[in-house]
Amino acid sequence: MTHIVRTNSDNQDFIKLVKQLDAYLKITDGDEHDFYNQFNNIDVLNHVIVIYQNHIAVGCGAIKKFDDSAMEVKRMFVAESYRNKGIAQYILKELEVWTKELEYKKCVLETGKKQIEAVNFYKKCQYKIIPNYGQYVGMENSICFEKIV
Repeated sequence: MTHIVRTNSDNQDFIKLVKQLDAYLKITDGDEHDFYNQFNNIDVLNHVIVIYQNHIAVGCGAIKKFDDSAMEVKRMFVAESYRNKGIAQYILKELEVWTKELEYKKCVLETGKKQIEAVNFYKKCQYKIIPNYGQYVGMENSICFEKIV
């Protein structure tokens, strides 16, 4: 049985999943991890999704205001043993719906070029590559996307 919960960054299951995500990113980002990690503070996230299967938290994602027309997708993660089962798409779709409900027009996000699965996933979900924004301008490993919702 799968169910999704809308919550905030105080959710303990979200915090546990983010710790797994950070451990994974520390490996894939290598020397650049500390730079990227400074932009991943979760205490500012008020729009968090946690997805459960059989009462076990298996994935998460969040959105936060980027500008007057966009929300930024943050902290997307699915536990390794639950990947390739459509869970990430389910989370992302729910974040897009929530973005629309909050009357924003698009989602933007940044991921690392070394995270091939993530890059391919966002392309598959109709996200378009855009010029790197904000703190990611000039970062060789960053790739930014947007999607009109």
